[in-house]
Amino acid sequence: MLTSLFAIVTVAVLGFAVVDASSAGAGASARSKLTIMAPAAPGGGWDAFAREAQQALRANGIVNNAQVVNVPGAGGTIGLSQLLQMQGRDDLLMVTGGVMVGATVLSNTGESLADTVPIARLADDYNALVVPASSPYTTLDEFVEGMKKDPGGHSIAGGSLGGIDHLLSGMLGKAVGVDPKDVNYVAYSGGGEVLSSLLSSTTAAGLSGYNEFRDQIEAGTLKALAISAPDPVDGIDIPTFKQEGVDVAMVNWRGVVAPPGIDDATRDELVAIVTELENSPEWADALDRNNWTDSFQPGTDFEDFLVGETDQVTALVKELGL
Repeated sequence: MLTSLFAIVTVAVLGFAVVDASSAGAGASARSKLTIMAPAAPGGGWDAFAREAQQALRANGIVNNAQVVNVPGAGGTIGLSQLLQMQGRDDLLMVTGGVMVGATVLSNTGESLADTVPIARLADDYNALVVPASSPYTTLDEFVEGMKKDPGGHSIAGGSLGGIDHLLSGMLGKAVGVDPKDVNYVAYSGGGEVLSSLLSSTTAAGLSGYNEFRDQIEAGTLKALAISAPDPVDGIDIPTFKQEGVDVAMVNWRGVVAPPGIDDATRDELVAIVTELENSPEWADALDRNNWTDSFQPGTDFEDFLVGETDQVTALVKELGL
């Protein structure tokens, strides 16, 4: 009984963590205290992005106090749902990206990034296709040939359904003549599980952000076959899919949005805070260390980008039959 009671209390604490923060934050300004929601578990791409932003904000005194809150699950849609319930809160930003767009399209819940207040797109990175060191494949062409002969026997591990990894696997299949529905895509909740599946040879290949594989690639436990950038990336010695003869490219962008219901003055203040973050030397260092490409788009420019991105992903999901 005590064990059950502890479990109930633990779930309650986790479930109300962000709601309590919302109540505490009422009336606070973003300059005095800013909460950055990472809609993913600690250790993933969004979490790393949020914590890099937190450090740069603190180091430059852009805000007096910046904290990161993790709300994992369902490609970020659980965090999005919580954000939409915090209407008018003026001291909260949520990290988002291409993964969330696909997840909202597939979930069909009626909630989307169109319901938020776009603040800024900040950076892009790219996905790498990797195989375990023990894999017989050393080039993309070899893997593709094996995949064409036996799609089911060439499982590809990646993140949540509808995310960049999932869409990219379908695009790869279509580009090489494999029906996207036949691609054996195995969805995991985060990069850590994807990595574990590769290191244990549970899956034949993996797709995730380059940074999530970088240490293992450098250590030689994983082999990188291609990267999803449209052009070669400085500092990353991996050929693009296009360089390897496969016409596939996809950007994994990241940005921040605010809850609905904030006024124009609050939105402008949040844009100003993120612009100061973008111009800081610490953020420039974060971009360099993580091999992120600067893609800063504040305010209405980011809003227009989101509309186009959502339309494109919706069409892609339909085209791939996902």
